[in-house]
Amino acid sequence: MTVDAIMSRDLVTVTPDTALMEIRRLLHERGFRHLLVIEPDETLCGVISDRDVLGALSPFLDTYSEKHRDVKTLEQPASEIMRADPIRVETGTDIDEAAHLLLDNNISSLPVVEGAALAGIVTTKDLLQHYADEG
Repeated sequence: MTVDAIMSRDLVTVTPDTALMEIRRLLHERGFRHLLVIEPDETLCGVISDRDVLGALSPFLDTYSEKHRDVKTLEQPASEIMRADPIRVETGTDIDEAAHLLLDNNISSLPVVEGAALAGIVTTKDLLQHYADEG
């Protein structure tokens, strides 16, 4: 079986200049753990995980110790917190190969492309669900 059978096609993307505040909102409202970053010409340039967002936020946000500089962290653009040039797979990639790529590279998502076009994303959750259903 290939990744296109289990990947998520409902993509929400951001651009490199999207502010951290918007990224945080999208992840929260949509219940995603990953966002793909695309250039204006629609080419994939990065991935942002919820952990990347947590690492970029000031720990003093929404506390009594919050300062202007802490709120200012919400203005950081995606380009400053994304993982650039992410490992990606083609739609015809075998599921076992995708699982090994995730494990070997200590990542939790793989953008899926068809040629140069972004087609979806496959995550550890997608793979776990597949293997659980198969078992």
